Amino acid sequence: MAKILVAEDDDNVRAFVVRALEMVGHEVIYAEDGGLALEAVAAVDGALDLLLSDIKMPVMDGIGLALAVNSAFPELKIVLMTGFADQRERAHGLDALIYDVLNKPFSLAQLTEKVADALAGRPVEIVPIARSI
Repeated sequence: MAKILVAEDDDNVRAFVVRALEMVGHEVIYAEDGGLALEAVAAVDGALDLLLSDIKMPVMDGIGLALAVNSAFPELKIVLMTGFADQRERAHGLDALIYDVLNKPFSLAQLTEKVADALAGRPVEIVPIARSI
């Protein structure tokens, strides 16, 4: 399967994500903040299939991490996670650099489906916004 780096500062979320991805057969390494995640990417010389990162983290946030990683390893797929709407808006300008943003809270099925889609390079499903007339 794939080699995935998970960058997440919340211990419970990180443990859930790591276990879920390992359960479906992925090799997972993890970091507690963006700075450590950037070091981990450099340590393996970008030899990862996916970076799955929270946006709001100490030291370096997920957006800074995505920018730094993409600069050094533009082929590395990136999925960001957030529970904050304003953080998702900040990630919107990164459309060319990231695969998608996964909204927290998410289920096991949503997580594994988003990771599988990113790894397979499937187009992101655009959900239209309902408008009242």
